[in-house]
Amino acid sequence: MAKIIEHHEGSQRDSHRDSPGVSSEGLNFNKDLVSPDLAAGEISWENQLRPLRFADFPGQDTVKEKLQVFVKAARRRQEPLDHLLLSGPPGLGKTTLARIIAGEMGAGFKATSAPALDKKGDLAAILTSLKPFSVLFIDEIHRLSRQVEEYLYTAMEDYYLDLVTGEGLGARSMKFQLAPFTLIGATTRAGLLNAPFRDRFGIVERLQFYDRESLGLILHRSAQILKIPAADEGLLEIARRSRGTPRVANRLLKRVRDYAEVQGQGQITEQIATSSLDQLGVDRLGLDDMDRRILSLIAQRYRGGPVGIETLSAALSEEKNTLEEVYEPFLIQEGLLVKTQRGRVLTDLARRHLGALIDSHQLDFF
Repeated sequence: MAKIIEHHEGSQRDSHRDSPGVSSEGLNFNKDLVSPDLAAGEISWENQLRPLRFADFPGQDTVKEKLQVFVKAARRRQEPLDHLLLSGPPGLGKTTLARIIAGEMGAGFKATSAPALDKKGDLAAILTSLKPFSVLFIDEIHRLSRQVEEYLYTAMEDYYLDLVTGEGLGARSMKFQLAPFTLIGATTRAGLLNAPFRDRFGIVERLQFYDRESLGLILHRSAQILKIPAADEGLLEIARRSRGTPRVANRLLKRVRDYAEVQGQGQITEQIATSSLDQLGVDRLGLDDMDRRILSLIAQRYRGGPVGIETLSAALSEEKNTLEEVYEPFLIQEGLLVKTQRGRVLTDLARRHLGALIDSHQLDFF
């Protein structure tokens, strides 16, 4: 097997331009295809598919049920909902849930991201424009600067801002009263939030990867909205390979639709879904080329591990943060990889899956 690995490493460089997942500029389309991050140009069609009510939001049942209770209670008391922190891998519906909460509360909704709030003045302009009970959604909230984060403390607790006018000895501090509002923060790395900031969120929930049935319901709804003829079996096959992530599922649905229109009769059947996803390089566990390279690298070069994330990053020429935030959560969730104090270790399930891929000639490299 080691000889096969060495052979492919050479042939991969020679045939780089001919690889179906790589363009002449070196862009890995397979990586983008299963990435849970929102790609450029996807905002409009993703907004088209977002549910607007809890009733239309499949999956995340435990979190959803609790949020429904909290929203109903806040409405009965005619109070803003407690500040909410949603964590979990990207693409699981944190932004969608924030919009649903605003809709169910009958409140206004404003969305921004932490990198866009690099000055206190940027935050102050947004907070002072909020109407009573409005929802302010901040994505990637763990990336707020310490200065902006601390500026939020009084706003979250007592609904006022300390505004400083003038300079030097003539500087004066004034309190500006804000309308009661709800801050909903979304993060993929809750551990990076400072404890005093995290403690100011009255509700903290973590979203999990979706099961196959929930993704099937999401795909059925998306297919209806996009007017894509699809059999239940075809949608379930897409769901199986969607990495437990609605954003990936909807992206694969669009690509499989292309194959159905060109190679089939326009309808997404199980056969069309299977053959098209195989051609796209997404296997039956939802693994793409990079997932298989990660597992194969650990299996072959490091005898199954343990191996550190820095070593993996260097060997794969991939950023450490990308490996930790995009690939590892799914591999760990699926029981293919274990994170230990000494590094990453393959499981028996991963070894069996790699063996099956090699036997079927779907894998011959790390």
